[in-house]
Amino acid sequence: MAWRASLSRSVKEIRVLFCQSSPASAAAREFVKKNYGDIKARNPSLPFLVRECSGVQPQLWARYDMGVERCVNLDGLTEAQIDKKLEELAKAG
Repeated sequence: MAWRASLSRSVKEIRVLFCQSSPASAAAREFVKKNYGDIKARNPSLPFLVRECSGVQPQLWARYDMGVERCVNLDGLTEAQIDKKLEELAKAG
């Protein structure tokens, strides 16, 4: 997971949206719970925003230079797949 240390070089902001109680958001909640600390420790200046909203589909957003944003739907993904999606977004920047 060496890519995590260089995350803030390619991405300007990470946002994770999920429902507090929905089964569809369970993996996204667990991903944040297990990985937030590590990502922030490696990228202390990177905004990593967690947004909880009742009934929302789980999503992962990355904002790049010039305000360009990309979104990935996390519905039905496992924690490992969410980690892979974040890596793909990081490398796309």
